[in-house]
Amino acid sequence: MAAKLRLFPLARRGLPLVFAVLIGILLSHLAHAGGERESPYRVVEQLGRVLVWIENEYVDPVDRKRLLEGAIKGMVAELDPHSSYMPAEDYAIFQGDTEGHFGGVGVEVDFGDEYITVIAPIEGSPAERAGVRSGDRILAIDNVAVRSRPSVELVRQMRGEPGSNVLLTIRRGGSDKLLYLTLTRQVITVSSVTSKLLKDGVGYLRIKMFQTGTHAEFLDHYGQLRRENGGDLAGIVLDMRNNPGGLVNEASAIADEVLTGGVIYTTRRRGKIVDEVRADSGGVARRGPLAVLVNEFSASAAELVAGCIQDNHRATLVGEKTFGKGSVQTIIDLPDGAGLRLTTLRYYTPNGRAIQEQGVTPDVLIPGATATETFGVVREENLESHLPPVEGASSRVVAPSVKVPADLPPNQTPPAGFEVDLGVARTVPVDPRTGPDAALSVAYQIVTGAFTRATSNAAPGENATHKP
Repeated sequence: MAAKLRLFPLARRGLPLVFAVLIGILLSHLAHAGGERESPYRVVEQLGRVLVWIENEYVDPVDRKRLLEGAIKGMVAELDPHSSYMPAEDYAIFQGDTEGHFGGVGVEVDFGDEYITVIAPIEGSPAERAGVRSGDRILAIDNVAVRSRPSVELVRQMRGEPGSNVLLTIRRGGSDKLLYLTLTRQVITVSSVTSKLLKDGVGYLRIKMFQTGTHAEFLDHYGQLRRENGGDLAGIVLDMRNNPGGLVNEASAIADEVLTGGVIYTTRRRGKIVDEVRADSGGVARRGPLAVLVNEFSASAAELVAGCIQDNHRATLVGEKTFGKGSVQTIIDLPDGAGLRLTTLRYYTPNGRAIQEQGVTPDVLIPGATATETFGVVREENLESHLPPVEGASSRVVAPSVKVPADLPPNQTPPAGFEVDLGVARTVPVDPRTGPDAALSVAYQIVTGAFTRATSNAAPGENATHKP
């Protein structure tokens, strides 16, 4: 059982010194067995001293809670890019994301530049009813400019209690005329799975992220596709591009549905295997052709699913090398509504491959298939302080690779102005061979048995095969 130390509020002056002295005495006793230089508690004494100096001598009065939360944030941030301390407001936003419902305006956005760009309004949301469109740029929220502000802060400002109002200032299509839209927040439910019945009885299922209920959504969509087709599907295209991951239990449940058995993944901590998760033989989609789409934005739990499917030789992976986040974060509830997101495990594919830093390489590589411009690709290996693939190894930080559009398969020239979401065409045609999404076209042709082009790590003319 984890011990919890609760620090009670103290007066502005005088008592902080007592606080620091008491902490110092307590920790000195705890560390007495070790030498002074070896004591791990001296830094806590230092924290108390610094707090005293700041509270007594800083030019303006300070908020002790904000200072101490900042200290905790900094401590956790030193571990790796995915561990974080979340104050109550940030933790509430995080929980809303993983549960798939929250109070807000219902708009999917991108924070890629200095403004907020609308990817799409959610169907039936206040944003859609108010006329918000894909490509709109949000310049201000409640008359406060969004430029140069943290994304978490902006998300918090757009969300709120259902029934409350928020004013968005929007610029559309490069026009100098601004739109002012007042939206009434409501409970937004975000679906994590979409589907479509393709030509020749092929089912297309896209998993946007793994949140609470994703497995149930997958089963519902799969059943609906079978009903539309009048029976069993001829095959499945499972699209996990741009999927940032999410809940591992939901991801492993999806993997269980497409496998006939075997290991899904193992987890390790400090060099020892902690858990081994296996599939049973009763998956609803365990038979029939399967192709899986991934790209450089497929991360974490999405990589777990892709890796286990590849190692079990259940499907052909198509697209680009994945992000490379092979670690598991445990979510810990803290007092006063705060939360701790702590990296506790590395996970490995059934063959023992480490996904961390290395990612999953598809069987059929289509680099830059739907890119319309050159841009840097950031993966786990580009992040400061990221974990190495195995314990004890040194992590390497490399410069982002440059993504250059490659030659597309025949009849796949993207039309001007087609909508994309991080390089993936947002519209799925009934016959993917006629659309702009080259990777989807190849996956569809693999499932239907029509794919003949060898676009892989293999030499020209060789078949695309997985090399463990």
